[in-house]
Amino acid sequence: MGFYVSRMMGRFAKMDKLSKQYKKDVSSIDSIINALYEVISGEKGEERDWDRERNLFHPEARLIVIKKENNHPETKIMTSDEFIQYAKPFIDKTGFYEYEIARKVEEFGHVVHVWSTFESKYSKEDEKFYTRGINSIQLLNDQKRWWVMNIYWNKETDEFPLPEKYCN
Repeated sequence: MGFYVSRMMGRFAKMDKLSKQYKKDVSSIDSIINALYEVISGEKGEERDWDRERNLFHPEARLIVIKKENNHPETKIMTSDEFIQYAKPFIDKTGFYEYEIARKVEEFGHVVHVWSTFESKYSKEDEKFYTRGINSIQLLNDQKRWWVMNIYWNKETDEFPLPEKYCN
């Protein structure tokens, strides 16, 4: 128990420092969504600011990807640190730019749900995207700042083309 409490207190102390450094990123719905896309985007070999990434996410947040494996949908559920380990080898090797092309926001009280349609390129200079999809993002406003609580995403496929209502 003591180790767990000590570990969590250390994590919260680091997050407090990061919160001050990246205060603008968590000041509004627009700023946190924009920061989500900015922090993972960059050219091949370009170092990402993973502390900035961590600061966007509540300590208990989850990132969930759904993929089709052997003709069956599979999910991978990750913490922000697990996501960094999952994504880093790919984006370091190939480059990765993800950007929002449409957004629908639903808000009630302290809870916000964002349908964020995205396109991805290997380089900012690429003329055409190689994939696109939808991020389902849940945000919390704790009256001090915005937090990403969950991101659940699915890429567009032949079986599941993007619905028009999420493209404009």
